[in-house]
Amino acid sequence: MRPENYRPVSHPPSHEYELYFGPNHPGIEGNYAIRVRLKGDEVQEAIADGGYLHRGFEKIMEERLWIQNVALVPRICVPDPVPMEECYSRAVEQLGGLEVPARAQWIRVMMLEMSRICAHLFTFGGNAATIGFYTNMFWGVSMRDLFLDLFEEITGARIYHMYITPGGVRRDLPEGLLDRLAALLDDLESRLPDFEDLFFSNTVVINRATGTGTISAEEALAWGVTGPNLRASGLPFDVRRDDPYLVYPELEFEVPTMKDGDALARMMVRKAEVLESIKILRQVIARLPHIEGPVRCPLPNPLAWNIPAGDTFARVESSKGELGFFVVSTGGAKPWRVHVRGPSQMHAVQVLERLLARGRLEDIAQIMFSLDACPPEVDR
Repeated sequence: MRPENYRPVSHPPSHEYELYFGPNHPGIEGNYAIRVRLKGDEVQEAIADGGYLHRGFEKIMEERLWIQNVALVPRICVPDPVPMEECYSRAVEQLGGLEVPARAQWIRVMMLEMSRICAHLFTFGGNAATIGFYTNMFWGVSMRDLFLDLFEEITGARIYHMYITPGGVRRDLPEGLLDRLAALLDDLESRLPDFEDLFFSNTVVINRATGTGTISAEEALAWGVTGPNLRASGLPFDVRRDDPYLVYPELEFEVPTMKDGDALARMMVRKAEVLESIKILRQVIARLPHIEGPVRCPLPNPLAWNIPAGDTFARVESSKGELGFFVVSTGGAKPWRVHVRGPSQMHAVQVLERLLARGRLEDIAQIMFSLDACPPEVDR
C-alpha cells in the first residue's frame, strides 16, 4: 500500500538549453563553433561563432606590396588555396593590363582542377566521418595526399603553393609531370567504384542525408548560395562556363546539378564534379605539350611595381562556390582596398544558421560538411 503522504512525482516540461558545438570538435570544419539552443534533440536556434583562426587578411593585404600578397592569399582557404591565387592574380592583371601567356593559362587550369579534386576528396571524408564511416575518410585523405605530392613537385610546397602569380606562373612544369598526373588520374578512377560501394550508394548514408538541410531553389537565390550548393538545388550556374576565364571556353565539361537541395544532393554534385575535373585534366594533359612559349609575362621590379589607378572585380569558380576579389589601386606600390567575396562567408553563417534551426542535434555536423564551408575564409 502507498503511504498516506505519497505524492506522484511531476516531471517538469522539457527545458531549452544551450550547447557549444566546437571550436575543437571532429564534426566541425576547422576551428569554428556554433552556439546552439536546443529543446531536447531539436535545434531551436543556431548562431555561428567564428574568430578562432587567422584574421584581418584584407587589411593586411592593403599594407603589403602587390607581389607580397601572393604569399598571403592561399591561407584564406587552406583546403582549396589555388583559386585564391588565381583570383587575386587576375584582379592585378586586369588593373595592370597584363596578358597571361597561353601556356601559363593551361597550367593554371590544371592547378585549379587538381585543387578542386583535393578539396572534394577532403569533403567526402568529412561527410563520411560525421556518420561513422571513417574508412571512407581515410581513403579520401590518402588519395588527396597523392595529389599533394604532385603539388610539391610542381611548386615546392604541398599546401600553400604561391605558384600562380600576376602575369603567369612561377616556373614551368617538371619533366614527366603530365605522365605522373595521368597515372594518378587512372588510379583515382580505379578507386571510385570502391568509394561508391562503401559510401555514396550505402543505404545508411542515403537515409541519413536525404531530406537533411534542404535548400529550395528560391531559398538558394535569396540567400546568396553559390557553387555546388546552388547546383544541388537545381540551378546550373558555374563561373567557368557562364563567365569564362583562362582557357575554359576551349574545354568540354558538364555542370552537374541535382534538384532535391539536401545534404545528399550536395554530396552527389561534388562526386560528379570530381569526374568532370578528371575529364578537364585529361584534356589539359593532351593539349599542354603542344603549347609552347613562356609561362609568365615580363614584370618590372616587384619591389617598385606601381599598378595603375583603378578598381576591378575578378571572380572564379572555387570548389566552395563563387569566389571574388574586389581590388582598388590608387597608382601606388600597394593595394588601396581589397575585399574578398568568398562563398564560405554565406554558407557557414547565414545559410548554416537557417538550416540548423530546422534540424536536430545529430544533423549539425552533417549539414555543415554538406555545405563545405571553409572557416579561414569566414575569419579572413
